Amino acid sequence: MELNKAASVVKKVGPWAWWRSWWVQQSPNRQDRFANLAPVAAVLLFLAAIASAFWYLRIEEVEREQEAIKRDVEYAQQRLRLRLIERQEQVMRLARDVSNREVRPDQFMSRAEALVQQYPEYQSLSWIDDRRRIIANQSISSLLPTQHLKTGSVLKVGETEAHFSLARDLMQPIYGRVDADEDKDNNNEVLQLHSPLSDDQGRFSGVILAEYTMEGLLRYGIPTEVLAKYAVALQDSTGQLLAGQTIPKRIHLLNLLPGTQRLDNDYEIPVPPVGNDLILRAQAWRTSQGLVGSGLFWLVSVLSVMTAWMLIGNWRHTRRRLQAQKALVAETSFRRAMENSMVTGMRALDLRGRITYVNPAFCQMTGWSDAELVGAEAPFPYWPDQDRELLMKRLEEEISGQHSSAGFQVRVKRKSGKLFDARMYVSPLIDATGKQTGWMTSMTDITEPNRIREQLASSHERFTIVLEALDASVSVAPLGSEELLFANKLYRLWFGQNTEGHLRLVQQAGAYSGEKASDDVDDLAGLPIDSLTVASSENAEIFVAELGKWLEVRSRYINWADGRLAQMVIASDITPRRQAEELAAQQAERAQTASRLITMGEMASSVAHELNQPLTAISNYCSGMISRIKSQQAEEKDLLWALDKTAHQAQRAGQIILRIRSFVKRSEPNRALSDVSAMVNESLELAEIELRRRHVRLSHYVAARLPQLMVDPILIEQVLINLMKNAAESIDNANRPADKRHVELKVVPTMVDEKPVVEFSVTDSGQGLPPEAIDRVYEAFFSTKVEGMGIGLNLCRSIIESHQGRIVAENLYNADEVTGCRFSFWIPVDTTLTTQQATGVNE
Repeated sequence: MELNKAASVVKKVGPWAWWRSWWVQQSPNRQDRFANLAPVAAVLLFLAAIASAFWYLRIEEVEREQEAIKRDVEYAQQRLRLRLIERQEQVMRLARDVSNREVRPDQFMSRAEALVQQYPEYQSLSWIDDRRRIIANQSISSLLPTQHLKTGSVLKVGETEAHFSLARDLMQPIYGRVDADEDKDNNNEVLQLHSPLSDDQGRFSGVILAEYTMEGLLRYGIPTEVLAKYAVALQDSTGQLLAGQTIPKRIHLLNLLPGTQRLDNDYEIPVPPVGNDLILRAQAWRTSQGLVGSGLFWLVSVLSVMTAWMLIGNWRHTRRRLQAQKALVAETSFRRAMENSMVTGMRALDLRGRITYVNPAFCQMTGWSDAELVGAEAPFPYWPDQDRELLMKRLEEEISGQHSSAGFQVRVKRKSGKLFDARMYVSPLIDATGKQTGWMTSMTDITEPNRIREQLASSHERFTIVLEALDASVSVAPLGSEELLFANKLYRLWFGQNTEGHLRLVQQAGAYSGEKASDDVDDLAGLPIDSLTVASSENAEIFVAELGKWLEVRSRYINWADGRLAQMVIASDITPRRQAEELAAQQAERAQTASRLITMGEMASSVAHELNQPLTAISNYCSGMISRIKSQQAEEKDLLWALDKTAHQAQRAGQIILRIRSFVKRSEPNRALSDVSAMVNESLELAEIELRRRHVRLSHYVAARLPQLMVDPILIEQVLINLMKNAAESIDNANRPADKRHVELKVVPTMVDEKPVVEFSVTDSGQGLPPEAIDRVYEAFFSTKVEGMGIGLNLCRSIIESHQGRIVAENLYNADEVTGCRFSFWIPVDTTLTTQQATGVNE
């Protein structure tokens, strides 16, 4: 009952009020006993804190020791790992030399002996062939005879043979651990490295076996400072000791506490590249006396007990004083920082319009100090003389509460007399009791924003004038909308004030316009994957039938002033340029046709000679048949044979005329996938006529499986014929003897700037080009011939460059004597078309 009553009272009055009433009701004796126990409780808490601090410091000390041993062991592991890797690289180099047959068994013995003597961790180095037969072996002198691998013997079945088989299967260096003796109690563990050998065909041909002693690795691979500080040992994955020494683990008092992390004085880590089969373990020697055995512990404990009594007296007083001091300093610093950091001027007026407060920003703006402003009445010293009536009216409206929440703009005079624009906002000033005591005004300097606004307006006007005067149409429209955001004068002249012209230009140019896509197409299909406002503009040339003009359309995406994504389209009239380009193309075509006619004109005598042979043969066959018929000696088989020969000669003459006609015939430029061999054969048929007339031998080589080229075959044949004809003329002019009258045509694939091309080269044995003429041979109307017109090579270069190729000329030398000249040109291979061809063939 009493407990229920006390609980109901606590709920009604609260826990602290109930505790206070209970304390008053207690007898004086109880209050005295509690007052006596309070210092004792404080001392016990203090001692508990000291004990906890010592316990924490001890934990920190043990953890530091653990971190130190971990750091040292990892450092030793790195040293040991680097030493094993260095030895592995030496063995692999030796294995590579053996695989390359650069080392004989006697040389292997000398190199192995040098390694064993230089690096004491080596126990032996052996050369074993693929049949497990030991070719050569070099061991340390202290090794027992039973531990030697004898030369000529075969590996026995066991751990070494298993590691040998693993290295043979994987063709990689393999580490393995075996016993050096058959007696397992001697614990003479060695570490083996099997480095595989391979023959010329990459087949397994044996291993180079390197054996390390565990004691040697521990002695020479671990830093001496680590060996001095810790008991270091090498163990296997099961904890078996391989080398070194260990000390028994001691029971740590901190490990007995529940919930604490286990703290040990040892650390172990696997050794790469061997792996988990070789563990490096270190145990720290005990050097600390522990917590209880430290004299410092007892000294501090006694001093702590003595200090506890003094802390009880001044603890409460000091605590209250510090709290009050901190609160005061924080409040003062906060208010001062808030005042000094504000860039907005603050001014407070009382109800009569007198200044009661100004902040530093207000004083800095006006140039007047707070002493000069506080207490001042209207007219204030920062009012300009010419605006006093207006500002007085504003002040009366402000005091009467007739102010606007949007603020108002005024001019303010600095103490120096300079004026600046400011915007003021007014709000009532309310005290702690809720009563209005005045008005708080904030002032912001807007001189710079006003200046920027005026400059922006002026810049916008100038920019608009420039856009209106452009000789290109400029329009801007948001994506997916028919609203026209901007259009200059030329756009309005061409298309009017609507967006139809903008959308038509975008559609014809193939750019994304933001129109609604079909149900099965993404709305954003066509947008670039890069950042839209950073991506480069898209260019296209289109013909607008309504205007009768060719336009170059450039479009890009921009962020409009309201944040919407818009598309800007610039269309320039390029009709005169297109007409000039078409005229130039026609002139170039006529020049190419004229060049072919000139070439055939120059070859007329050769063609006449070539046609004379089949015509003479036809005449002879016909005369012979007439004679036999008249003499009645003609037999049917003889007549058939003569008629067959006559028809063959007529076909031969017809083919010569057909080739000349197809070469000279003017046709429209037609680029198509063309076979290189066919073009070369056609050009050879015509060029051989001229070369035979000049008694010049012609040889050619065309590489197999050349890709097709996207070219005009007639133009490429024209270039080849021109180059071969020039080569024959150069040989003829040089009066070369019969054995040196030779022209070679070579067609091979190659790479130029890491891109596939097909290279054509024509090499002659003529007199070459004068050094001063090499750079000018492609100029129009420049020729090294007496009767040359100087347009052949110029057209050749134009044709090759129109196919994105290049043509070069060079003289051939034998010592200082010119022995000929080589003209070569290359045509790029369209890799896209080549891939499509390969796909079509596979299909």
